[in-house]
Amino acid sequence: MSQITDYVATGEREEREERREERREEQNNGAELISRNSAQDLRGEWDRIQGGFVDDPRNSVKQADELVANALKRLTETFTQQRADLEHQWDRGEDVSTEDLRVALQKYRAFFQRLLAV
Repeated sequence: MSQITDYVATGEREEREERREERREEQNNGAELISRNSAQDLRGEWDRIQGGFVDDPRNSVKQADELVANALKRLTETFTQQRADLEHQWDRGEDVSTEDLRVALQKYRAFFQRLLAV
């Protein structure tokens, strides 16, 4: 009997975690701030810059500044596009239902929370 209870409890926990993950994914709309490939490229570039510090410290700092500026530009572009996408979902004049507006507000809340988390 205990094994059955444990089995059911485990299944319920897994189902709750699955629902939590689905909600997190919905909030993020599946959009990454920086793609995994881009992030990997940026990290590789950082490693290269850091490795060159001993031979040319000034140039390494200059390159680090440029890399950070590039990463910030990508983030800004991503957030700008996501905000525009949100706006297009509700800004259709008077032809928007209260339900559509409620969903839009939820998406803005998730978007705002992502902004604050950066």
